[in-house]
Amino acid sequence: MTRERAVLVLEDGTRYDGWAYGARGRTLGEVVFATGMTGYQETLTDPSYAGQIVVQTAPHIGNTGVNDEDPESRRIWVAGYVVRDPSRVVSNHRADAPLDEHLVRDGIVGISGIDTRALTRRIRDAGAMKGGVFSGADAALDADEQLRIVTEQVGMAGKNLSAEVSTAEEYVVEPVGERIGTLAVLDLGVKASTTRYLSERGFEVHVLPQDVTVERLRELDPDALFYSNGPGDPSASDAQVTLLQESLRDGRPFFGICFGNQLLGRALGFGTYKLPFGHRGINQPVLDTTTGKVEITSQNHGFAVDAPVGQVLESPGGFGRVEVSHYSLNDNVVEGLRALDIPAFSVQYHPEAAAGPHDSMYLFDRFRDMVLARRQRTPLDAATADATTPAADITKEGN
Repeated sequence: MTRERAVLVLEDGTRYDGWAYGARGRTLGEVVFATGMTGYQETLTDPSYAGQIVVQTAPHIGNTGVNDEDPESRRIWVAGYVVRDPSRVVSNHRADAPLDEHLVRDGIVGISGIDTRALTRRIRDAGAMKGGVFSGADAALDADEQLRIVTEQVGMAGKNLSAEVSTAEEYVVEPVGERIGTLAVLDLGVKASTTRYLSERGFEVHVLPQDVTVERLRELDPDALFYSNGPGDPSASDAQVTLLQESLRDGRPFFGICFGNQLLGRALGFGTYKLPFGHRGINQPVLDTTTGKVEITSQNHGFAVDAPVGQVLESPGGFGRVEVSHYSLNDNVVEGLRALDIPAFSVQYHPEAAAGPHDSMYLFDRFRDMVLARRQRTPLDAATADATTPAADITKEGN
């Protein structure tokens, strides 16, 4: 089989020559690395990776093929794909097709045959960079022209991508077993496993477009609100922050993951910032400050909440006391928030862990228990408790 040339170009001028993989053409995005040795299909179909050219640090990719059961969304979302050694043979009884067939189907331009270890070390030293993969006719472009195309693209900072990955229409995922209430899920790039795990805990899950209004949310009047993972810069999501603030003022319980954690941080009055190279992979250690336990987590984020670890402080946004509930053991980055005077918490990582470890699955149960505890209180009980009970005791029921 004849192979076609391809090249990966970074904004600092570094070039990696390899072979075309997937669709042919050009693609631009932020070049990041993911450390998982398995679960590439879940990674590729995770909407959080929209706008990013993903480098797999594991050298051998594609050996289990792809199937129609494991995708986390309706398509592959990565902007581009970089692997060292794509498998020529699919060896799994669940496979329906080879990986590169789906890359071609969804128009994902990739490159193979490069030294991904050297590329990863480059990103670790210099930080995530703008880049581009060029194959087909675009591989023959002048090197200076390729670099110009790469450097002139818009960076990830300030970019709002939720409209690109969110559902266009509201839809419902029915509860499994006994129904405990209605849950509104703001789709900022939600994964199928997330809605499945929420429905398995008795929620009637109403998945809402990212531009849903406060009026529509109040009309639906759900028992709780959930913000999903998603791509982009949280500082560019003012409308979703305002929606969350209004919902918190209405007293509605809240749980957010990944992008949802960053938006809760903003809603509470904290800032966010861009990480040098982010956290991506299925082996990230996080400390739960409540239990003292270390969880191995699945993560994909390039931004983080700017809040102090180890302190209880007043929310700058006027929502009472807040503390950092989880933090990274690699670099002390905030990995979770807990509000102590309102029923709200969030984590930066992916408790649904598709793919990845299941150490954090308890968070879905914690959320369910919090919602049940709030529903079981009568209006008089709630008013009395809110007026006389220390906030830490109130939230202890569900948080």
